[in-house]
Amino acid sequence: MKPTGTDPRILSIAAEVAKSPEQNVPVILLKLKEIINNTPVGSSELKKIKQDIYCYDLIQYCLLVLSQDSSRIQGGWTTISQLTQILSHCCVGLEPGEDGDEFYKELLPSAAENFLILGRRLQTCFINAAKGEDELLHFFEIVTDSLFWLLGGHVQLIQNVLQSDHLLHLLQTDNVQIGSTVMTLLQNILQINSGALLRIEGKSLHPILDEVIFKLLSTPSPVIRSTAAKLLLFMAESHQEILILLRLNDCHKGLRSLLNKQENETEFSKKLTQLIDLLSPQFYQQIEEQKLHQAACLIQAYWKGFQTRKRLKKLPSAVIALQRSFRSKRTKILLKLNRQKEEEELRLRLQLQRQRAMRLSRELRLSMLEIVHPGQVEKYNREMEEKSALIIQKHWRGYRERKIFRQQRPSLTEYKAAVTLQRAVLKFLAKRRKRKRLAHWQGLQELTDARRVELKQQVDDYVRRHPSSQMSDVASRELHAQAQERLQHYFMGRALEERAQQHREALMAQISTNIEQLMKAPSLKEAEGKEPELFISRSRPVAAKAKQAHLTTLKHIQAPWWKKLGEEAGDEIDVPKDELSIELGTLFIGGTKPS
Repeated sequence: MKPTGTDPRILSIAAEVAKSPEQNVPVILLKLKEIINNTPVGSSELKKIKQDIYCYDLIQYCLLVLSQDSSRIQGGWTTISQLTQILSHCCVGLEPGEDGDEFYKELLPSAAENFLILGRRLQTCFINAAKGEDELLHFFEIVTDSLFWLLGGHVQLIQNVLQSDHLLHLLQTDNVQIGSTVMTLLQNILQINSGALLRIEGKSLHPILDEVIFKLLSTPSPVIRSTAAKLLLFMAESHQEILILLRLNDCHKGLRSLLNKQENETEFSKKLTQLIDLLSPQFYQQIEEQKLHQAACLIQAYWKGFQTRKRLKKLPSAVIALQRSFRSKRTKILLKLNRQKEEEELRLRLQLQRQRAMRLSRELRLSMLEIVHPGQVEKYNREMEEKSALIIQKHWRGYRERKIFRQQRPSLTEYKAAVTLQRAVLKFLAKRRKRKRLAHWQGLQELTDARRVELKQQVDDYVRRHPSSQMSDVASRELHAQAQERLQHYFMGRALEERAQQHREALMAQISTNIEQLMKAPSLKEAEGKEPELFISRSRPVAAKAKQAHLTTLKHIQAPWWKKLGEEAGDEIDVPKDELSIELGTLFIGGTKPS
C-alpha cells in the first residue's frame, strides 16, 4: 500500500527508475543522496522520506545494483560506494510498518551480506591493482563505514556478520591497510555489542581468535601488531570465557611465553603488557575467585528473594497489625487532645467565673460602701479583712492538712495493715488460750470434802476482813429527797435559760433582717412611697442615737474647711439636747404619732 503525501522528488526518482534502462538506474539512484543530505537529521521529514524510499522499492533497487558487477555500472566503485552510503542511511531509523518481518528478516541480512561481498571484491582489486591503490582503499573504508553504520542501527545483524565467512576472509589478508581496517571494524562492532561474540558458534569464534593471534605474533608490521593487540585485549577484558579459552585451550598453549618474547615496542608495549598480565596464573586465580564471588552473590540473591517473598506473604497481617496500632495510637492522641481542650475550656470558664465573681464582689462592696455610714466604713473594711483572712486561713489549713494527709497516707496504710495483723494475731491467740483453758478445766479432778471445807473457810475470812457498808432506811430516804430537790431546781433553771436563748435568737434574727434590708435599700433619692417607713425603729434610744449621728454628719459637712483643721475622722461633735429633742418625736421612732 503506497503512502499518502509522498515527496514529489521520490515519486520522480521512482518513475525514472521504472522507465530507464538497467544501466542508468545506479546513476538515478544517486539522486537520493542529495535528498537525504539536505534533510535535517532526526527530523520527522527524514523518517517520512525513508518510508517513501522503502515503499517505492528503491532500497531493493540499491541492493540489486550492489549485487551486480562493478564493471557494468556507470561510475564503477565510486557509484557503488555512494550507493552503500545511501543504503545504510535509509535502513537506519526506518519504520517499515506492516512489512516489518520482510524488512528485518530478509532485507537487512541481505544488505549486510552484500556489504561484506563488496569488501571482498575491493580487497581483491586492491591486492591485484598496479595503481590507484589509495582510491580503492578509500572506497573500501567507505564500504566498511557503511557496514558499521548499518550494524549500529540494527544490532541484531552483528551475530550474522561475525558468523559470515566473508568477514573471516577479509581478516585473513596480508595487506597492512586492509587488515588494520578490518580489525578496527571488528573492534568497533564488538564495542557496540560485545555479547554477540559469545553467541556465535565455536567454529566461527576460533578462526577469528586464531587469525588475530597469528597477526599479533607473526606479522612484522607494527600497525597490524598494535591493532591486533588492542583487539585481543578488548575481547579478553570483555569476556572472561574468551580469556579462559586463551589459557586452557590446547591450540593456545604457550601464548603467554610467546608474548613475553615479543619486542617491547613503544606503539603497543602497554597493551601487550596488559594482555600478558591477563594471561598470568594470578589473574586466572582472581577470575576464579570472582566467579565464586558472583556465584555466592547469586545464591544470596536467591535466598534474599525467597526471604522477601516469604515476608511479603506475611505482609497483609503485618499491615493490619500496623494499621491497628496506628489507629489505636491516633485514637489515644485524639483523646488526649480532646482532654486537653476540655481542660483548657474548663480553665477559661473557671477564670471567667472568678473574674465575674470578683467583679460582683467589687460591685457589692461599692454598693455597701454607698449604704454604710461614713463613720462605719473603717469598721466595715476591718470586718471584711478579717473575714477574708479567715477564708484564706481556712483554705490554707485545708490545703496543708490535705498535703500532710497525702504524705502520711503510706504510714496510715501501714498502720491499718499493722492493726489488721494485730487483730488477727490477738484473735488467734485468744482462741488458743480459750482452747487451753477448756482443756485445763476438763482435766481438773473433782473437789474432795476436805478441799471444800478449806475453800469455805477462805471465803469466810475474806468477808470478815472486808465488811460491806450498810445504810439505814431513813438515811436512804433523806438522800433520795435531796436528789429530787436538786433535779427539780436544775430543770426549772434550764427552762429559764431556754426562754432567754430563744429571745436572744429572735433578736439576732431581727437584727440580721434589718441589716439585710439596709444593705438592699435604695438611696434616698430613689426611695418612693412607703419604703422609708420600713426602716423606722421601735426603740427610742436607737432613734435618738441615729438622730444624733445624722445631725453630727450634717454639721460636719456644712462646716467651713478651716474648722475642720486638726480634726480626725474618729472625733465626735457635741449636739445640744434641745436640738435633739425638737424633732425626736417625728424621726426614726417606730409605733408613735406626732403630737
